[in-house]
Amino acid sequence: MKVAIILGTRPEIIKMSPVIRACERAGLDYFILHTGQHYSYNMDAVFFSQLRLPGARYNLNVGSGSHAEETGRMLIGMEKPLKEEKPDIALVQGDTNTVLAGALAAVKLGIRLGHVEAGLRSYDRTMPEEINRVTADHVSDLLFAPTETARANLAREGIEKGVFVTGNTVVDAVRQNLRLAEESGAGAGLMDPEGYFLMTMHRQENVDNPERLASILKGLDLVSGKFGKKIIYPMHPRTRKRLREFGITVKTGNIAITEPVDYLSFLRLECGAGLIFTDSGGVQEEACILKVPCVTLRYNTERPETVEAGANMLAGTSPEKILECAGMMLDRDRSWVNPFGDGKSGERITEIISSS
Repeated sequence: MKVAIILGTRPEIIKMSPVIRACERAGLDYFILHTGQHYSYNMDAVFFSQLRLPGARYNLNVGSGSHAEETGRMLIGMEKPLKEEKPDIALVQGDTNTVLAGALAAVKLGIRLGHVEAGLRSYDRTMPEEINRVTADHVSDLLFAPTETARANLAREGIEKGVFVTGNTVVDAVRQNLRLAEESGAGAGLMDPEGYFLMTMHRQENVDNPERLASILKGLDLVSGKFGKKIIYPMHPRTRKRLREFGITVKTGNIAITEPVDYLSFLRLECGAGLIFTDSGGVQEEACILKVPCVTLRYNTERPETVEAGANMLAGTSPEKILECAGMMLDRDRSWVNPFGDGKSGERITEIISSS
């Protein structure tokens, strides 16, 4: 049994880390193929080191570009190593262009495909991620659904063979990597002892739309003013560029913009936050697992379990709605039950692969 683990973004590295560790413990023959979708492998090498993961055997370094450019370069780059290695199965995780390219490359070469985090649906086809995850699900041989909701989504589309409810590897990742973060003291200098809220925002529908971007920032300013808490916002360089292009200014008295932080530091920031604002699916999950209330700056989510559990609310981009949701989440009891499993998803996935 030889396993190809295909990844290309930092969230994929995080969520695949429990699978990689489980493969190591089980003594499986595996290799990592890194597409470099967002960063070069050289930049991500520090990330692998910090999480104590083995490095990638293949580094495509495709870089960012249009959806067609990224996907095309990945398909071309993957073909040779997959032909040479002849893995029995290729694993992809989530909903990125790396997932789409990895899925297509594998099935075209007759390699069995496993999709980690299968069955998520926002039912919003304007999101490129939705197209990627739907396509991957429909060509996969093994589908590792994180929850019964995800399994039911697949069943409604006629996909029932090869589906396994494994829990979400994000639970494993949070638990395993939080220990590393605490051991290293990561993020200690960023945490405000007076209390703070945390913010992330990266989706193109928010960042590339000047009206939405300005509206969200106004909402956060209202939140900070009402509750007297600074909002820590590690901002991606692309967002800074958009702010300059759109001529939008940020009230730095209420919103503390920082440089992007490493994953372990961000995990510590999440743990210490009184409230998290995000448009990230992964952060919605992490907040739920860490028992930190979350307000999602979107009108839909492919993680409805977080809303059903009481850990998350959808605010959209209206300033008034963001403020309203913040108040409601701050008043909410944090005793919700984590819906994403027991932290043994990586082991289950590896056992299923080994016996399939």
